Order: sequence, then structure tokens, then C-alpha cells
Amino acid sequence: MAKTAAAMVQAGDREVRVSSPDRVIYEATDRTPEVTKLMVAEYFVAVEDGLMRALRDRPTALERWPDGYREGFRLSTGYGDDGEGFYQKRVPKGAPDYVDPVRITFPSGRTAEEICSTEIAVPVWCAQMGTLTFHPWPVRRADVDHPDELRIDLDPQPGTGFADAVRVAGVADELLRELGLVGFPKTSGNRGVHVYVRIEPRWTFEDVRHAAIAFGRELARRDEQVTTAWWKEERGERIFVDFNQNNRDRTIASAYSLRPKPGAPVSTPVTWSELAEVSDPRDFNLFTVTERVADGDPWAAIDEASYSLEPLLDLWQQQVDAGEGELNFPPDYPKMPGEPPRVQPSKKVAEHWDEQGNRVEGT
Repeated sequence: MAKTAAAMVQAGDREVRVSSPDRVIYEATDRTPEVTKLMVAEYFVAVEDGLMRALRDRPTALERWPDGYREGFRLSTGYGDDGEGFYQKRVPKGAPDYVDPVRITFPSGRTAEEICSTEIAVPVWCAQMGTLTFHPWPVRRADVDHPDELRIDLDPQPGTGFADAVRVAGVADELLRELGLVGFPKTSGNRGVHVYVRIEPRWTFEDVRHAAIAFGRELARRDEQVTTAWWKEERGERIFVDFNQNNRDRTIASAYSLRPKPGAPVSTPVTWSELAEVSDPRDFNLFTVTERVADGDPWAAIDEASYSLEPLLDLWQQQVDAGEGELNFPPDYPKMPGEPPRVQPSKKVAEHWDEQGNRVEGT
């Protein structure tokens, strides 16, 4: 069989070459037709307004699936496991000259030049490289050390689902409004809900993480189906507020990103009233979202106002004064000041550990 000729996709003022345009990226389902590589590139052009609002001038890790996604495929985490998909945190070799990267610093102190979209041709070229999901940092090129987004990740735990996350998101919206903040919700593209708040870029990653912890704790006080427990064995059938998504080098799938799930689902911005009516997030997919954006982007106003973190940092300090302090960081982070021992509670009970998380031999 002859190899299919490359296709050219008009992306703004540029034409981007897409090789193997007929490669099947998503197989057909009972809800959606098959999706080809060319269709992915064209989809990114179709959602340019909202996608670039999410990506413009933000360092971005790429989630690449060069051979497409099939049910059962796995995403490699980079810690010795294999998978069909993988994260690309550095600009790939051979990137065109219009890909203007930005240097970021990882928690380890190492640095990297990361993709930083300035025009729609960049995400389209990323589609040529097999990218389905964009993972932008909550910072802009001009200042990569001070986030301009607070990200509230509502993650359903086993025994809960999307409907529970939607209900809790409504409570989160009420709390944000009480604090004088405005949140913008989107589906995660899977079972969860994400809420973004634009903030003034005056605080460190640690400050923003503390604000997320404070918000999660207050939300848990108001709703018994919410938890901020870092250890999975303590979460129960509740919605976990993943505060650690606000750390340096921790990212969330962007608005309008495709997700590696059957049916080409999309992480889709919605209004609060729309979110309350969504019963199945799979209804938002490459085909339906392409049509949906013709009516505009529900997040069109997200950049119109930036808010102070002070109400949440005041709440954090109140919690600290009441004896609620630091929570655990991700396992690949260096040990952080004030952090509890990185020991599962069940193991801590069964064995003996000191306050630094070191095992103590029995006497």
C-alpha cells in the first residue's frame, strides 16, 4: 500500500505539514467516528481562540501518543515504567523556528527549555508530533516563578463519580464567591472537574499551594464528601482536592485538550449553569466541541480580572494557628520544611517512625 502523502494544515499565517494524516488516533466507538491525525491537527485550529487562551506564553509539557490511543494503552510516568504515551518536557529536536521556548526550573534545580505557544501553529505542529494533551504551567513567559492561576482539581475517588464532582464544584463556587474570587469551571475530560481562578502573579508556588490547601480544608468542613487527605487509604468515597497540582512542575490538562480515552473526549470549559446540567462528560468530544466553539468560549472573560490570594492565605494562617499545618508533597519532591513524615498511616501504625519519616528499629 502506498504511503499517504503529507497534508498541509493552515494554522494562522502558517502552513504546518502533517505526515501520515490518515493514521487512526482514536478508533470509532458507538458514540463517535474514528479520528485521524489530520483531524486532530484541524481540531486544534478549530478551537484556536480557547486553546490559545489556555496556552499562550505558558511553558507547556506535551502528552504525546505517536501511534494514537487504544483502550488499554498506558501513559509512561518516566519512573521506569513503559507505556505507549509519554510526557515531553523539553522542546523536541527539529522543532521549527517559530517554536520559541522558555526556560523553566524543576524542583530538583535542573532547568529545561520547554514549549511555549505564541501562535496556533505551535499546537498544530505538536499534533504532528503526536500530542493530544497540553499541560501548561500556571505561569507566563515573563515571570516563570510566580503563578497567575490557582487551580482547584476535584478528583473523584473510587465509589464516587462525575456527578459527585459536579455537586462539590457547586459548593466550591459558593465558597469562592464568599472569598471575593471568581472561578471558571471545566470538565477534566475524564471523571473530574477543574476550577481555575486568575490571580495576581505576586506569590510563590508554595503560597499558591497553601491557598489550595486552605480552600480544600474549608470546602471539606462544609461538605462531608470532600477530603484533602494525601494518602489514598484515608480518602474514602469522597472528592479529593488535589492541592499538590499547584506545585512547581505539576500541571493539569489544558482547556480544549484532547484526553487519551475512547471517543476523543475534550477537557471542556463550561459556565456554572451548564456544569450543573452535564450528566456525561463524554458528550464533550472532538466532534461536539468543534461545533460548540462556534457559539464562543465560556472562558472568554477569564483574563479580564486577576484576584488577590490574600483571603485564602489569611485562611491558611488561621488554620495553621489552629494546629493544621503543612501537608505532604509529591514523592519526587525534596523533603520540604514542616512536611509530615512521608509514611503511609497504616505503615506508621504498624512500624516505628521518627518525625522525619525515618524508620526506627525496635528496642
